[in-house]
Amino acid sequence: MHKKRAKEQDHTSPEGYEVAGSERVKVLKDQLARALADYDNFRKRTEAHEEGLKFVIMARVVRRLLPVFDMLYEAQIHLNDSGLALTIKELEDTLKAEGVEKIEPKVGEEFNEELHEANEVVNSKNLKDGQVAECVLKGWKFREGNVIRHAKVIVNKVNNHPEPVEG
Repeated sequence: MHKKRAKEQDHTSPEGYEVAGSERVKVLKDQLARALADYDNFRKRTEAHEEGLKFVIMARVVRRLLPVFDMLYEAQIHLNDSGLALTIKELEDTLKAEGVEKIEPKVGEEFNEELHEANEVVNSKNLKDGQVAECVLKGWKFREGNVIRHAKVIVNKVNNHPEPVEG
């Protein structure tokens, strides 16, 4: 029984408080470091989730606006109106400022399945195999590369097979 009391007395002695106190400080510091790391990880996950939500919302809004853009482009082709051209430019600049860019392949450009969607195939001797013959509908993508809508194109396919001869 005396040994047990001696141990208790050690903890209650001034020296015992220092030892127990420094161990307690170490434990508390460790807990604080873990809590701060957990908070930092939570903050990073929350920021990443927020960025993902912004991307999804922006993509949804842009997809809903694309038919309006298509109608404005088509109207501009037929009307050739300077006011309409200015409106289209302002809308494009606004989207560009938000990180959205046009995909507008030129004739002769190499077909890129990541950006283009082939709607039709033609056989033209003026173009090489796999080149864009015409852009039917502009596409749109985020600056980071995520495609909102692929550009719809007509692709050249050179027919190297001779026509079968009947006879």
